[in-house]
Amino acid sequence: MNGPGGNERAVLALLCTAVFLDAMDLSLMGVALPAVGRDLSLSEGTLQWLVSGYAVTYGGFLLLGGRVADLLGRRRVFLLSLAVFAGASLVGGLLSEGWSLVVTRVVKGLAAALTAPAALSLITTTFTEGAGRNRALGVYALAGATGYSGGLVASGLLTEVSWRLVFFVPVPIALLVLLLAPRVLPKDGPLPAEARRFDVAGAATVTAGVLLLVYALTETSGGAGVLAALFLIAFVAVEHRQRLPLVPLRVFRSRTLATANLAAVAWACATIGWQFAAVLHLQQVQGYGALSTGLGIVPMGLAIVVTARFAGRPIDRWGLGRTAAVGMLVQAAGILLFLRADAAADYASVLLPALLVHGVGNGLSFPSLNIAAVGALPDGQQGLASGLITSSVQIGAGIGVAVLASLLATGGPGPDGYRLAFLVAGGFSLLGAAVAHFGLRARTTPTGARAAG
Repeated sequence: MNGPGGNERAVLALLCTAVFLDAMDLSLMGVALPAVGRDLSLSEGTLQWLVSGYAVTYGGFLLLGGRVADLLGRRRVFLLSLAVFAGASLVGGLLSEGWSLVVTRVVKGLAAALTAPAALSLITTTFTEGAGRNRALGVYALAGATGYSGGLVASGLLTEVSWRLVFFVPVPIALLVLLLAPRVLPKDGPLPAEARRFDVAGAATVTAGVLLLVYALTETSGGAGVLAALFLIAFVAVEHRQRLPLVPLRVFRSRTLATANLAAVAWACATIGWQFAAVLHLQQVQGYGALSTGLGIVPMGLAIVVTARFAGRPIDRWGLGRTAAVGMLVQAAGILLFLRADAAADYASVLLPALLVHGVGNGLSFPSLNIAAVGALPDGQQGLASGLITSSVQIGAGIGVAVLASLLATGGPGPDGYRLAFLVAGGFSLLGAAVAHFGLRARTTPTGARAAG
């Protein structure tokens, strides 16, 4: 990528700012949920949709977002979707009805579903395959980890003033990126003739299926579960018939691609679901305020950032599969250590070790799965590859939050419900470790990931 916008470092910095924003917005709601619920008299089910509505829409439409970026132009899609994201953030901060807040979160999820694959595919097509691209992807993953961790902390600080700031704070960041992007990002080439065709039916059926699945898990609705299955079957049928499918099903013949995405679903069920339960536990069982909750999670965020910064070393030595499996085992240990937490649990001896162990595992596993997934497809399908892996994470987040919210409701308001939720979250992480260990080839490395599978 040459020309006025071809400075690789500037491109990487700008795109990492965008992924920082997307990741931060997912976690920003976490600490603020109890305050939103109290102020607007919302049930835990509605609060759950403030997280799941964003995550599932994000995940469902990421598949279409990757295809749109490949066909309509990555820069065009990036700029337009980021503008919609900023607008929905601003509107959300002004509303006071639970359903309308959920709608703004859904709109933001849709916008992020277009922004994220455009940003990641811009990185993978800017940097040539090899060490340079691997470093860039590592920085990209680090930006996401930093944004997610920073969102947890910022959520506590902002909620102490007003939970509405949680909606407002992404706006100036998005506007800054929009101001700089036209000067930094390279211009798109001419639109290909095939850009006129999109697999809208595929996007609609997969998103409807996942949304209904999350609703079925949350409300324990058998009817919604049947409808979800029918929509997902329809999605597979649509993809078989489309000349330009949203997801060419043949790509899943790649063992690396299929395994990385399946493990990413389990990873997100574990870590995002755990976050939902842990934040409520700290505030409702242990009596932490919003600020103390955010500050209490800082060590985990630092552990994620530091570990992700150096994750390239174990990846080079052990390969992607072994690193991802070890990371998810460590993450499971951190989650299960929360089983020791009761109403009188000491922070230094009980909570802090669990948070640090979780953070280390998180920082090892996420970059490994990301590199494996995007390395499995060629440059012409990088929008698809990035859309698939980010979609897997967001769909996993929606399912994980829904499952753990349902368990909390089943187990009651006391510690028993939280213990059950933490146990299941740890089980998700152990499942992901097994998938990564047996599905990703042990010697797969970043430079060899493209040929794997």
